[in-house]
Amino acid sequence: MTSGAPTVEIRVFAVPPFYKNGYVVACPTSGAAVLIDPGDEVDSLIQAVETEGWTPVAVLITHGHVDHISGVGRVRQRWAVPVYLHQADLFLYEVLPEQTRWLGLDLAYEPVPPPDQFYDHGDEVPVGTLTVRVHHTPGHTPGSVCLQVDRHLFTGDTLFAGTVGRTDLPGGSYETLLRSIMTRIVPLGDDVVIHPGHGPESTVGRERLVNPFLQLPYVPL
Repeated sequence: MTSGAPTVEIRVFAVPPFYKNGYVVACPTSGAAVLIDPGDEVDSLIQAVETEGWTPVAVLITHGHVDHISGVGRVRQRWAVPVYLHQADLFLYEVLPEQTRWLGLDLAYEPVPPPDQFYDHGDEVPVGTLTVRVHHTPGHTPGSVCLQVDRHLFTGDTLFAGTVGRTDLPGGSYETLLRSIMTRIVPLGDDVVIHPGHGPESTVGRERLVNPFLQLPYVPL
């Protein structure tokens, strides 16, 4: 956030059992807003939109894992807004009820509504006077994306403060993950604020300097 009037309004919520960060990102000028990765904290996201009087225009998914999509149905029940997903993660998105078994968890979820739009690297989603820029960053999953709004980057489970996303679930690749971080996140600039799918925010510059996974020399594959 900048001093004075904010250029981007951001609200974040996380609840058990995954403590996954769900975000509302809004344009202060128009009041248009998007919900990023609505999961089990979806009711808090909806309440934030309604309390602020914002107008939701889309649901944006960084990747298709259960904790990042379980609240999509609740959003669609409340508002008829389009859901965006990278097509490479459709195989995950479509099997939401089965995903908890992969994690060894005894949790039950209903299937979510199908996505309305597929986005890919370089696409842009307007949110009032703001623009969400899509960066395809596969590795955690094949269809993982990071979503950039001004100098804010919503990284899903690609990059966290001090660590990186796991790659041992279906479709994961450690080599691909590091390539995504080094070629598509790091070049965005040290001042970019990272808003991850779990844990506290950071910056690209801080992660470039202290994140142990980013310290080894990167050799392009």
